[in-house]
Amino acid sequence: MNLHYTLGQAISAIQKPVELTPQTRKTLQDSVDFLHKFLEQSDKPIYGVNTGFGSLQNIEISSSELSKLQENLLITHAAGVGSALNDELVLTMMWLKLLNMSKGHSAVRPEVFERLAYMFNHQIIPLVTEQGSLGASGDLAPLSQMVLPLIGKGSVKVNGSLMPASDWLTSVGFQPIVLGPKEALALINGTQFMLAHALVAFKKISDILAQLPLIASLSIDAYDCRLEPFHEAIHRVRPHQGQIQAAEEIRSWLADSEIAAMPKKQVQDPYSFRCIPQVHGATITALQHCFSVWETELNSVTDNPNVFEEENMVVSGGNFHGQPLALTLDYAAMALAELANISERRTFLLVSGQRQLSPYLADGAGIDSGYMIAQYSAAALVSQNKQLCTPASVDSIVSSNGQEDHVSMGANAATKLMRVLDNVEYVLSIEWLCGVAALSQRKLVSQKKSSNAIEAAVDAFLSGGALIHQEVPMQELMKRANDFLWKSAKN
Repeated sequence: MNLHYTLGQAISAIQKPVELTPQTRKTLQDSVDFLHKFLEQSDKPIYGVNTGFGSLQNIEISSSELSKLQENLLITHAAGVGSALNDELVLTMMWLKLLNMSKGHSAVRPEVFERLAYMFNHQIIPLVTEQGSLGASGDLAPLSQMVLPLIGKGSVKVNGSLMPASDWLTSVGFQPIVLGPKEALALINGTQFMLAHALVAFKKISDILAQLPLIASLSIDAYDCRLEPFHEAIHRVRPHQGQIQAAEEIRSWLADSEIAAMPKKQVQDPYSFRCIPQVHGATITALQHCFSVWETELNSVTDNPNVFEEENMVVSGGNFHGQPLALTLDYAAMALAELANISERRTFLLVSGQRQLSPYLADGAGIDSGYMIAQYSAAALVSQNKQLCTPASVDSIVSSNGQEDHVSMGANAATKLMRVLDNVEYVLSIEWLCGVAALSQRKLVSQKKSSNAIEAAVDAFLSGGALIHQEVPMQELMKRANDFLWKSAKN
């Protein structure tokens, strides 16, 4: 594993097997040897190594019970509930934990690293559930579930089937690992549940940002909008980078559009079209900040305590606290929800029967409801996003008998973000679907075409079948749009 990754590099690396290089092996063993030496020479208790945990910090543990202390930690902290995480999220968590350990500040033996890496490389996926983490002291419950199989507890998915971890160990001839001082704490202390969600979200967000200007540009021509609001001069005097980028993308998509070049009757367009650079741009800028924080976290050590061989220190601190992630996961959800919010407004206008478009884009209003209810679905998703965007990071509930008296609730922010993302994708898909139908009418009315790039994208979509909304259930047309946008974004 490398010492430093960008978010994109990490996503690529997660698709490949993890190898324990000689240098990483030495780094891991050196941290373990240092901790053992430190324990022999120190007459002071070291949190989580020879003491209890949380509010039990002042209870010293004898050297003969240190392994039992670590085993009990995993078993008692595996307290997650709710739906099982999907395989991608669990594998991402595992990879992030391996990356954290490889830094050499966690005092985890190479054989522990190798066992977890074996599971990762062979797609042996622990059962981890969505709820139970407070996002401080790390993601204790889900990470405990993730590493229980190392000691023969919990469950794993093998070739799609769930089985007891003990049965899997027996099937491959492995013995449960007997954990050494600090190892369990290193395994379950950290922000890998939250960060895994951020990494998976980054992939989906990248797809959304790639498709967003195409979807918006289609709607601009379908609704016969003016292009002056996208002029470079306007954004030069309010030079937010995201705003400049959003305007430039629209200009690029519509550069050779015959419809865009036509004279317009209206002096101005509604905000949902006219302010695309400002609204989309603000989201782009906000997400860039989130990505920066996530990348810093990706390359950080977030368990506790940390061993520092060069400084001859074992230091207990709070790097497990998820506040940097919690705030940005909430921020990302809000920024993304605004893309759906403004998208639904554009969909509303496309089906409103204005500017020579038929009401609901129907072929015969009254007998044909057209795309009326597609807009309803978009509105429902937008409304749910508003509820989901209540920030988790402003909440805190005292735990561990008052010792852990402020928590980030970043895990809740993480799971909410994923639901918001799914909603945003579908709202944008509905705008695309209505935009394609509206553009067809616009071309008939104007006898003009959109840009070559937009026409090519629309043709590619329609190659999957004509939009016969009177015969094909609207849900199927919406799904076709959703599959087209987000599957093509990945290709």
